[in-house]
Amino acid sequence: MAAAVASSPPIFLVGRVKQTKAIVCSQFKHLGWVSGVLPPSGSVLPKPSKLLKRVLGTSRNTPVTAKAGTSINELQRCIVLDIEGTTTPISFVTDVLFPYARDNVGKHLELTYDTAETQDDIELLRAQVLEDVEKNVVGAVPIPTHGDREEVIASVVANVQAMIKADRKITSLKQLQGHIWRTGFRSNEIEAVVYNDVPEALEKWRAMGLKVLCAMLFHVHPIGAEANFWQYELRNKKETKSYQEISESLGVDDPSQILFVTDVYQEATAAKAAGLEVIISIRPGNGPLPENHGFQTTNSLSEMNPC
Repeated sequence: MAAAVASSPPIFLVGRVKQTKAIVCSQFKHLGWVSGVLPPSGSVLPKPSKLLKRVLGTSRNTPVTAKAGTSINELQRCIVLDIEGTTTPISFVTDVLFPYARDNVGKHLELTYDTAETQDDIELLRAQVLEDVEKNVVGAVPIPTHGDREEVIASVVANVQAMIKADRKITSLKQLQGHIWRTGFRSNEIEAVVYNDVPEALEKWRAMGLKVLCAMLFHVHPIGAEANFWQYELRNKKETKSYQEISESLGVDDPSQILFVTDVYQEATAAKAAGLEVIISIRPGNGPLPENHGFQTTNSLSEMNPC
């Protein structure tokens, strides 16, 4: 499912929500970094080195029909949500986000070429391509260090197109894609989608006093505006170390006080190995699970209730 995300900070967005078959968040406004803003009363502040940012969500909506009865242990203080396949349809990523980045990479570079952010993106790609050329990776074209603007942009576009075609899961590509998607949200060319049950679940958990984090996938968060939620960057969601770092950042007494919800078996296994409680999300289009996988499952976040 999810690739390792880029190491740059997440983008903080709010938006109005309109209802369709799933929730569509449109007319986003970019707010950038939220510095000096305290979390809800009683929350534990993360370590500064962990990219934990405040995100606003949500609106009220009617949940989709789903199986009831999945429980949240009363000792759990935090819920960590995966995005793709849990809060957001996988098809939104494959059918909307990926094609948008592919088709707009040249335009994005032309508009932002002189910014420090884009120069950082290019430098990260240049280092990756240098490694790719040495390994004879198909489609790798050296990115000039001192070439003119158009030459650099053309070589970056060629490499990005080849990386996307090969479905590569690398930080340099994900970082640039995230910045392109952000531009798409700002201009309302992209409307983000979440499942109908997500806003209701977030409201309910907030009312219960639970801290909710979203393990971000694409630097932008499609949940909406109003309530206090958090966003966390997982560098590799299939490594146990990532979940150990989350536990340390949240300051819980025991990792089992954190509930992680994901659609990916390997991520669930890694989180369980770190001591987190895990529930697997069952959504249309999600990948199959192994037989006898041993995890609780849910078809709807709003049906996850306290014991």
